[in-house]
Amino acid sequence: MSASHSVQGKEAPYYYVPADSGHPVRTAVALLAMGLGAAAWVNDVSWGKWLVLVGVLGLITVLYFWFGDAIHESETGLNSKRIDLSYRWGMSWFIFSEVMFFAGFFGALWYVRTITTPWLGDLDHQLLLWPDFQAVWPNFGPAGVVEHFQTVGPFWLPTINTALLLSSGVTLTIAHHALRENHRGKTMFWLAATVLLGFIFVACQAYEYHHAITELNLKFSSGVYGSLFYMLTGFHGFHVIMGATMLTVILIRLARGHFTADHHFGFEGAAWYWHFVDVVWLGLYLFVYWF
Repeated sequence: MSASHSVQGKEAPYYYVPADSGHPVRTAVALLAMGLGAAAWVNDVSWGKWLVLVGVLGLITVLYFWFGDAIHESETGLNSKRIDLSYRWGMSWFIFSEVMFFAGFFGALWYVRTITTPWLGDLDHQLLLWPDFQAVWPNFGPAGVVEHFQTVGPFWLPTINTALLLSSGVTLTIAHHALRENHRGKTMFWLAATVLLGFIFVACQAYEYHHAITELNLKFSSGVYGSLFYMLTGFHGFHVIMGATMLTVILIRLARGHFTADHHFGFEGAAWYWHFVDVVWLGLYLFVYWF
């Protein structure tokens, strides 16, 4: 993330176009290594996991220098309001793509619960295909196909996690208002609190997974319920980690004197992403844990 204007108050009168860069090519090579390594890994090829590791480390390294270049461009006054608008549209479309990503999984959950399960439990399917199938949610498939498991209810850990994320949204909003009032110390304090709440959420979810696997026998292989539970909550947890990492970078930049009260899109873009993560969790809390 970068701000759209220099901290010196300078603003370029044009749309800045960077010089040719090797960052996209290096990123593509790192992603290719990750993809090939993952394909080899799932097929039990010994070097697959090491190639994935090389790809991940390469991607992190390239992004570090790439983002560093973008930050340098911003802080030296090369960007104009047109660049600012481009950043805002880019972040908006990125978050929209993430909305569609989760919409697909929520749609799968709805389809399985309201269409597939009753459909497989009707008289024709019971007589011809699934004589032992019970059309209830969650279901264990035909008798003996899925090991018995228990579901994860809303109390108490998911409710605590909901409180953590909602609280983090409040602390982030306070930090944003403090930055707009040019109170840098207050901004850093409340932003640090947001990051801390985010990582506590991740730790709580890791504990929830351990409890679900060891005590409830709920695994990724526990039928459609288990796979959807871990896909939805797991991908959300990954987004929380990414959002907290983004906010950590913004916190470091604040400590280095970046951003002003008027020009701080790097902060705003990360805040948009974090609020999106909060909203998605509310959907998960209701439709995965309650209903």
